[in-house]
Amino acid sequence: MVARSAGMLLYRLAPEIEVLLVHPGGPYWRRKDRGAWQIPKGAIHPGEQHDVAARRELAEEIGLELAEELVPLGEIRQAGGKYVTAFAVEHDFDPATLASNAFELEWPPKSGKMAAFPEVDAARWMNIPEARQMMLESQHPLLDRLLEALGKT
Repeated sequence: MVARSAGMLLYRLAPEIEVLLVHPGGPYWRRKDRGAWQIPKGAIHPGEQHDVAARRELAEEIGLELAEELVPLGEIRQAGGKYVTAFAVEHDFDPATLASNAFELEWPPKSGKMAAFPEVDAARWMNIPEARQMMLESQHPLLDRLLEALGKT
């Protein structure tokens, strides 16, 4: 079975187009920066609409609940094979207010000890060129689709 997720690309327009990207939490991502940032996203529950899942994941990963109309950005396939359906919405967010759910993981590996880590440990506004440098390469098409939707291609 192919993994499917839904996510949200927040953007703001002043003074230039900026997107909000998040850095995944946990020990695997701790020392990774360039190429690690991504849109807030997560698994779609059985029977759940993709837009509903994207809104839920945004709330879980950064603590922001949105009611605004979403702009569909379509589906991408990440390098690991996961399919992500993404939506865009114009909305400001203060990264200092980040409130993320946590997950548990055996850490260190094979230690028998469980440790809790935030799903997201940072959020940051980036302009489009910076976002292209910092985000997962397989999510780059989402930036192109956002620019197209905004008539900025």
